[in-house]
Amino acid sequence: MPVTAPTVDGFLAEPMTVSVGQPLRVAVYSRLAQGIRDQVFPLGSALPKEADLGTRLGVSRTVVREALMLLEEDGLIRTRRGVGRFVSQTLPRQGLEQLQPFEETLTTPEQPVRAERLEMNLQRTTDFVLQGLGLEEGSNAWFCETRLTRGTEQLALVQEHIACGSDLRALSPVVADRVQELHDSPRTLLGAMIGMLGPVFGPGECTITAGIAGATRGRLLGLRPTDPLLIITQTAQLGGRPAYLAKYLVSPTSAPLSILQPPQPGAAPARP
Repeated sequence: MPVTAPTVDGFLAEPMTVSVGQPLRVAVYSRLAQGIRDQVFPLGSALPKEADLGTRLGVSRTVVREALMLLEEDGLIRTRRGVGRFVSQTLPRQGLEQLQPFEETLTTPEQPVRAERLEMNLQRTTDFVLQGLGLEEGSNAWFCETRLTRGTEQLALVQEHIACGSDLRALSPVVADRVQELHDSPRTLLGAMIGMLGPVFGPGECTITAGIAGATRGRLLGLRPTDPLLIITQTAQLGGRPAYLAKYLVSPTSAPLSILQPPQPGAAPARP
C-alpha cells in the first residue's frame, strides 16, 4: 500500500525532540523544514500563524518567529506583508556550498538516499588526519565509514574523522559524553553530530579532486579498481577549532552535484 503523507495537524501534533545543547529555534526550524521538504506543507501553501505554531509545538512565539526568519533566509518560505507566510513555490537545491551531511547533499524528495554505517572505531592518526584535525603526533581519532545508496545503486563512501578522549572533550563536552550515540547512529558522523548539536559547525571548506576506486573502495561501491572517482575533502570547525575531517568518495554514476555561484559584488544586472 502507498504511504500517505501526514496531515499538517498530525505532523504538528507529533512530540518534538530537542537534543541536549540544541537551541529551541533550531529544533523548530528543523521540524518545519522537514515538513516542507516532505511536502506536509505543500509548495505555495500558507503556513499556520506564529501563535498557532507556538501552541502546537509547545514553544514561545519568539522562538517560532526566529525559526521562521531562518527558514526565510534559506529560501524555504516567503512573507507576504499583511497576508502571512507561505512555502516557496520552488525549494532551493542544496549543494556543496551548504555545510551539511553528504546524504542530504545527494538526496531529493523524489530520490531519497539511505546511509548504511559500515564501521566506527578508534584508529591511529595518519598525517592527513593529524593536519586536518590539528592533533599531536601519536594521537588516536574516531574513524567512521558510511555507504550512501539510492535503491540498489551505491552512490558514495563517506570516511569521517573526529578527535577522541581529552581532545574531543576540549572540543565539545556534549559530544564527548554522548559519543556512543554517534557510534550507534544510522547516519553519517556529521549528520549525527548536527542532530546532536544543531547547525553549529563552520566555517567549512571543500576541495575536489579526481582519483580511482582501488580494490577495497571499488568493492564497496560496486566499481572496478580502475574506475574513476570524484574525491571531495571536507573540513569544518567548531568554536574556531578544527572539528571534522572527511573524504567523500563519489561514484561516477551519482547524480550531478551543484555549487551555487552568486553574482560578484557590484555586478550590474543583466539587461532584458
